[in-house]
Amino acid sequence: MREYLLTILVAALVAYLLTPAVRRFAVRFGAQAAPRDRDVHVIPTPRLGGLAMFGGMVAALVVATGLPEMRKVLASADVNVGKALLLSGGLIVLVGIADDRWGVDALTKFAGQVAAAGILIMQGVQLYVIPMPNGEPLSLPPSYGVPLTVFVVVATINAVNFIDGLDGLAAGVVGIAALALFSYAYLLSKSNGLTTLDSATLTAAILVGMCAGFLPHNFNPARIFMGDTGSMLIGLLLSSSTILLTGNFDPTLLGEYGLFPFWVPLLLVPAVAAVPFLDMLLAVWRRTNQGMSPFAPDKLHLHHRLLELGHSHRRAVLIMYFWVSLLAVGLVGIAVVPSTPLVAGGTLTVGVVGMVLMVALPRMAARRTAPEVAPQPVPPVPRSHEPV
Repeated sequence: MREYLLTILVAALVAYLLTPAVRRFAVRFGAQAAPRDRDVHVIPTPRLGGLAMFGGMVAALVVATGLPEMRKVLASADVNVGKALLLSGGLIVLVGIADDRWGVDALTKFAGQVAAAGILIMQGVQLYVIPMPNGEPLSLPPSYGVPLTVFVVVATINAVNFIDGLDGLAAGVVGIAALALFSYAYLLSKSNGLTTLDSATLTAAILVGMCAGFLPHNFNPARIFMGDTGSMLIGLLLSSSTILLTGNFDPTLLGEYGLFPFWVPLLLVPAVAAVPFLDMLLAVWRRTNQGMSPFAPDKLHLHHRLLELGHSHRRAVLIMYFWVSLLAVGLVGIAVVPSTPLVAGGTLTVGVVGMVLMVALPRMAARRTAPEVAPQPVPPVPRSHEPV
């Protein structure tokens, strides 16, 4: 655990310290987000925050590969995770910089995302097996494993990109998802007597640190946006950790936990990213149904609807954090705690309470802030004058 804590700390510290310098560079470079009708910010805000996050990732990889125990594990692994993340992350950052500064068309971004996924595959980050209901892993030949890996990477990148609409939203949601993946891998390995040092857990730990270091600068009111540079980068790392964890555990060794932990890597990211994935699918359906491009911007995303309900900017973000955390804790709890009904019941109870509060809070706040109307005096009724 000490190796992971040091890695998380280095990634967070470097990303935090680099962000002010990146902000000044973005202003001089001209990479600023001007307010638009569908945006919630009202002043030009620098982008390129992903550059600081990339710096945190590089520093964490350097430190991790310098630790004796971690270096031995990474050297004996089939996947060169350091090279994979540096090359694919570097490419996606270059595409993001071009988009944040000059703007690139959707097809060019898609090509960059596919190329980054191809680099991951060439370095061994690929889906080789899929868990089946009977517990037997289904081996995937390259003709199936390669396109499926590309689909997972591209879909995750775009889901994170879609949710990056409120200050601190994408960094917080992805950070929570990465923390859930890290907890799942570490706790399950430790409880089954397996080594806790591997490339999948390391990738999740680095992602936790990157998001934690950038979030103080990005939370409302944001002083800098991560831009496509950051949203595509953290989406890439989130998909990489998921792919590396898939099939990482032998179902015959899970014992009393059953087969559910074998499915968690494939379920966890769609579950914690259910909000951005669902928002992305609804946006594509809504725009194509109206005869628009699926990439055309609008102001009908879920976070915009939360603002319309009466939630403040920060409260809308915290609500999204709550739902992502609830789903993540529920899935990880079911995977590592033998008492499944207890975990599921507790998660459902907390979810119901959260739903009630989400609806009630705006109304309660509106009642508290509503001005009291002073009662108007009733004018006296004039008496009729009878003739004398």
